[in-house]
Amino acid sequence: MENQNTVRGASSLRTTLLAITFLLVGTALLVPTRAAAQVSVGADLVSRYIWRGIDFGEAATIQPGITFSAGNFSIGSWASYGVSSAAGANEHDLFVSYSLALPFGTLGLGVTDYYFPNAGVGFFDLSGDGQGAHWIEPSISFAPAMLPISVAAYRMVHNDVDASTYVQVDVAGSAGDTSLGLSVAMVTGASSFYGTTSAAVTVASISASKEITVSDAFSLPVTVSYILNPVLERSYLTFGVSF
Repeated sequence: MENQNTVRGASSLRTTLLAITFLLVGTALLVPTRAAAQVSVGADLVSRYIWRGIDFGEAATIQPGITFSAGNFSIGSWASYGVSSAAGANEHDLFVSYSLALPFGTLGLGVTDYYFPNAGVGFFDLSGDGQGAHWIEPSISFAPAMLPISVAAYRMVHNDVDASTYVQVDVAGSAGDTSLGLSVAMVTGASSFYGTTSAAVTVASISASKEITVSDAFSLPVTVSYILNPVLERSYLTFGVSF
């Protein structure tokens, strides 16, 4: 009986979490706002899809995205698909976020539903404990008004048996017409997903981005990133083009 109650409780929690996600999505779309709605569309072609120091698919990928924004709310969808049929992980995410401007900086809140269509289960299969296709993660971030820095924390609350918490610090800079970014991130405890047995730094990276002029009317944004994962003892050098 105890095991059945545990299963029912876990199922109820999973359903509640997904309901909250779609409630936030609906709120972002329907909340009254004086600001005009904006739509942003685009796609990146990257030599490798490296997410938080982990190589997803071991292949070049195309990553389309669309975002609807109104006032402080944003809702969107982002995906990553291998250009080769032999590529491992395909991914299609839904997200909603809210940003609040404060006198001393900007506070951000968000929820992301990471969905893996080739995980062997359907879209509406919400099984947890690493068995379902959905991984749900709320987040909070803060960017001080006077500093080129931001701090964000993420906690995987569904489908991750360790409920892993990931914290990332980003610093922005420039050199001439090239934008630079430095990131350092850590997992706060043992996580089978990130491969940690205790709190550990999992990512140290630096990226450089600039626009390559193709013609008077067209330029192509390109990014090169060096990414080191000390836990997995792997490094990556990736190249991406944005459209």
